Amino acid sequence: MRPTPELPKRLTDLTPVVIVGTSLWAVATVVLFFVTDGIWVETAFSGLVLGFIGLAIIAWQRAAARRGSKSAQRL
Repeated sequence: MRPTPELPKRLTDLTPVVIVGTSLWAVATVVLFFVTDGIWVETAFSGLVLGFIGLAIIAWQRAAARRGSKSAQRL
């Protein structure tokens, strides 16, 4: 049986997905701040915060992979 080929980096890199999602939450937060108040603004802000947490985790994993940590995901 032949070994499975590696996927191209553009198909495995999560950074563009997280950046686009975080940007959309930022736009939603600004729009909803001026249009309404309450739970919708809080929800959009929570999505924005979680997007930044996701970016921090991606950066943390990449730094660990560069250091050669055994537990780091190879990207």
